[in-house]
Amino acid sequence: MVVPVQRGGRDVSSVDLPADRTAGVVVVFEVHYVHLVRLARHLVDDPGEAEDVVMDAFAGLTRHWSHVRRADDAFFYLRACVVNGSRSQLRRLRVARDRRHTQLDIDAAPAEQVAMIHLEHDAVVQALRTLPRRQREVLVLRYYDGATEAEIAATLGIGVGSVKTHASRGLRAVADRLEESS
Repeated sequence: MVVPVQRGGRDVSSVDLPADRTAGVVVVFEVHYVHLVRLARHLVDDPGEAEDVVMDAFAGLTRHWSHVRRADDAFFYLRACVVNGSRSQLRRLRVARDRRHTQLDIDAAPAEQVAMIHLEHDAVVQALRTLPRRQREVLVLRYYDGATEAEIAATLGIGVGSVKTHASRGLRAVADRLEESS
């Protein structure tokens, strides 16, 4: 096995992947699962939903294993699947909430709020939740995931200039909300 190189707190180095699909997915799972669940939790605000999103991404990786040449390929595929799956999950949850039409459901705080306090200050998390989807995704990928602007652009399917714009506007909005709450 190749010695792993750390990048942004996660292992994204090329690992010798077994040719066998099941063994290869197990290796990638052991290396990236925890990080991807944390990423999904930042995007969907629910630990159970985050795990479902990540498991769906691994199911997709299993189906597309023949295209994986390096561990990096698997990680970047999984990260894109997690971001897209999180979007879909949020969309489904929003539709379900809209159908219920109860103020209690709309105003309910996310169940994992207490658990996330150790990851980020509560005020920052609250400010992130008020951002438009794209700004939130860019900021989470940039500051939590440690992705570069080019990686974010590739993951979200937008240009690097758009990444810069969303990051700038998102940071400004978070700063404004933090200033208002002070």
